[in-house]
Amino acid sequence: MQPYILALDQGTTSSRAIIFDQQGSIVSLAQKEFQQIYPQPGWVEHDPTDIWSTQVAVAAEAIVKAGLSSREIAAIGITNQRETTIVWDRKTGEPVYNAIVWQDRRTAAFCDQLRAQGHAGTIQQKTGLIVDAYFSATKVKWVLDNVKGARDRANAGELAFGTVDSWLIWNLTSGNVHATDVTNASRTMLYNIHSLDWDDELLQLLDIPKSMLPVVKNSSEVFGNTATQLFSADLPIAGVAGDQQAALFGQMCTKKGMVKNTYGTGCFMLMNIGDQPIVSRNNLVTTIAWKIGNEVQYALEGSIFIGGAVVQWLRDGLGIIRSSADVESLAQKVPDTGGVYLVPAFAGLGAPHWNQYARGTMVGITRGTDAAHIARAALESIAYQTMDVLKAMEADAGLPITELRVDGGATANNLLMQIQADVLNATVVRPEITEVTAIGAAYLAGLAVGVWKSPDEIQQQWKINQSFKANTSIDTTSMIKGWQRAVKAAKAWAEE
Repeated sequence: MQPYILALDQGTTSSRAIIFDQQGSIVSLAQKEFQQIYPQPGWVEHDPTDIWSTQVAVAAEAIVKAGLSSREIAAIGITNQRETTIVWDRKTGEPVYNAIVWQDRRTAAFCDQLRAQGHAGTIQQKTGLIVDAYFSATKVKWVLDNVKGARDRANAGELAFGTVDSWLIWNLTSGNVHATDVTNASRTMLYNIHSLDWDDELLQLLDIPKSMLPVVKNSSEVFGNTATQLFSADLPIAGVAGDQQAALFGQMCTKKGMVKNTYGTGCFMLMNIGDQPIVSRNNLVTTIAWKIGNEVQYALEGSIFIGGAVVQWLRDGLGIIRSSADVESLAQKVPDTGGVYLVPAFAGLGAPHWNQYARGTMVGITRGTDAAHIARAALESIAYQTMDVLKAMEADAGLPITELRVDGGATANNLLMQIQADVLNATVVRPEITEVTAIGAAYLAGLAVGVWKSPDEIQQQWKINQSFKANTSIDTTSMIKGWQRAVKAAKAWAEE
């Protein structure tokens, strides 16, 4: 009987479920969007019950669409939006507050305080992370400090904290398993990536009781079996990884020096740096790529907060395109941006700038600027931000990068991919299967239950759809200089 893997891909704006066969082909896919909650500027929340109900709904839909019964599914793999923080009651399973999303900036002032007190070096040394409101630790502290009675309940051992993977595992196993994997743990700012354990000193610094924390497991092992009416059989949950690490694995970047960039709401670039963590000197974060068996692989990561979201803004905010796909044809109406630069620092600037107060800026506008110039500038902004991260990575790793593997929704935009190759002066490679996040989770789950014997066997399934080579006749030097000036303007605007 052909074994199938069910991948649950819980993202920032939607929950998806994809069923893969043993050849790595997609058998069925279901997706459901859910509500984004913005209680005040800079705050972003989700209702945890929405996350769970949409994820359950699409899992059921994908199984039905595939014409399968639960018994034909060998395992479940989970991949998730990372850093998003949920705190719930251990007895009832009820969340004590909404999920605080990775994009949320409410703890920025507290992060400034941690830096001012001189904790940034220790935190980076232990966790590989930069002190920022992006990570989970300060979000957990906020919930304990601001939700009535939460701290007392946490101290009494009544509350559980988890990232989205833990929340799904808890619900899938009816509260029998409270666990996470090393990749998600390494994004909390509470996990020591050297000793591979929760760090007591950091827990004390942030005043977070250890009793709240999940057990940390490998990315590829059986976490437990489902115990819900959803499936007719109890299925093993056998692979878990944060979305970007899952994408790195799905892109088969299993050798040191290989790099992928995912173009989603934000952009996330990861480079496999092998079995030894490097502490970045260029404002990147060091993170765990995955742990399979006893082997840990590490990665350097640069996060760009606004990637594809800049195209959504053109659609919803400015109304200059009807659908996100229209941006390519609009941008192609002009040969260049006419000197316009758009810095989409809508939620501050991520790597390598880490300026949480920078705001979106458009410069170089003249009377001749039209919607096409702005659309092209928006696409170029994604490519330039990616370039900034890639240059920082090259400097940290001491390796020149000649190939970038790409995935995510915006990679369907050939114009963007060509601009990307030009500004990087490197080859951009788009694989045949662009659902690399979900397939990464499926591969990790399948390895744990023997659907695939080794990553080398999986390697055979990775195939190229299209390569974009740099056009050397374009003068990108002046374009890049203009971008650097525009970024300075975005930072200057944020200064008092």
